[in-house]
Amino acid sequence: QVQLVESGGGLVQAGGSLRLSCAASGSIFRINAMGWYRQAPGKQRELVATVTSGGGTNYADSVKGRFTISRDNAKNTVYLQINSLKPEDTAVYYCYGDATTYELDHRRWWGQGTQVTVSS
Repeated sequence: QVQLVESGGGLVQAGGSLRLSCAASGSIFRINAMGWYRQAPGKQRELVATVTSGGGTNYADSVKGRFTISRDNAKNTVYLQINSLKPEDTAVYYCYGDATTYELDHRRWWGQGTQVTVSS
């Protein structure tokens, strides 16, 4: 099994910044892509950013230039630096990891989510 635990969410004023972290642990043989989704009230979950094991990144158009994803492979941790926050960034942010366990279970594993609330 693989567990992902997020931290760093909270309440922030528009224009502020947050740094989300997501640490993976468990019987991890390899983690390929990691990333973040978000889900706002009444909306579908949307992909925010991804990072490959080699450091390649991809972003949703709505967050380009404001969000930066990174990872520390030695720590099995992915980060999301969020700058210039807007009220429309308010959502629950979920991290994921495409991981293979030592038991050869390969799937997308999810964190429990962390709330980000941006006040105007």
